[in-house]
Amino acid sequence: MKHLSTLLLAAAVALPTAALAETTWDMPTPYPEGNFHTKNDMAFVDEVKEKTGGDLVITLHPNQSLIKHPDIKSSVRDGIVPIGELLVSRLENENPIWGVDSVPFLATSYDAAKKLYDAQKPVMEKVLAKEGLKLLYSVPWPPQGLYAKKDVSQMSDLKGLTFRAYNKGTEAIASKAGMIPTQIEASDIPTAFSTGRVEAMMTSPSTGVDSKAWDFLSNYYDLQAWLPRNMVIVSQDAFDALSEADQKAVMDAAATAETRGWEASKEETKRTTQLLKDNGIKVEEPSDALKTGFTDIGEDLTAAWKASAGEDGAAIIDAYQK
Repeated sequence: MKHLSTLLLAAAVALPTAALAETTWDMPTPYPEGNFHTKNDMAFVDEVKEKTGGDLVITLHPNQSLIKHPDIKSSVRDGIVPIGELLVSRLENENPIWGVDSVPFLATSYDAAKKLYDAQKPVMEKVLAKEGLKLLYSVPWPPQGLYAKKDVSQMSDLKGLTFRAYNKGTEAIASKAGMIPTQIEASDIPTAFSTGRVEAMMTSPSTGVDSKAWDFLSNYYDLQAWLPRNMVIVSQDAFDALSEADQKAVMDAAATAETRGWEASKEETKRTTQLLKDNGIKVEEPSDALKTGFTDIGEDLTAAWKASAGEDGAAIIDAYQK
């Protein structure tokens, strides 16, 4: 009996100790499990668990299943969850600096997009820090193209169409092209098109595949207009609560995720553009008239962005153009 009592006491002491040894984080993300961003997050989560020896376990909640996309950043800031992923340019209404990666035709290749990110990153970190947030990694979507339910060869073909918007930049594009912007999340794209709420959108071939665009659209024009990025952020308080060794493990895993994510994005562009073709979408280069029309819009929006973004915006553009 005495031996049994000793064992029970040891177990009672060990259980709370074991429970305290493991930190658990919930991580909401906006996109489905098959999306390359989510797969990259899954690899990050696995690496964090491995590198921390199980001290930190992150549970991924994809496809807005825990928190809706518009609320992810505020949920991390307010301590509802410690970590989350979101589209950077969603925050442009809070501060113009968040929209530079979605200024049309400013950065139209992966190399240019990386250079723009390098110029933007110090400002991102500064702005996040003011809200008790820390940037872990940021990964681009494939270049954005135009989807439509009909052939589009000139700007006048777009006038009057309802257009899926998801940030300030896409709203501005719609307005300047004579379209009607309608806020639609990525997860709601199929329903929005099927019910006639929207008739055109500008997004990546990856999102087109995720939403099975061939079920409700016929045309894709490879404009390569911009490469918007997602970012994964963490509460500074939650990060600071980790041991120094675990903090290093998280940052190492984040650096790996960023490198892996950029390469995955390039492969995703090839893969998903081919899938659009394979499933019957007419994939075409835009006409000269369409290119010219959107380039003119891009120049207007770049000038407007620079005027709105103040000193931080000027610093980003100066660093980018060096």
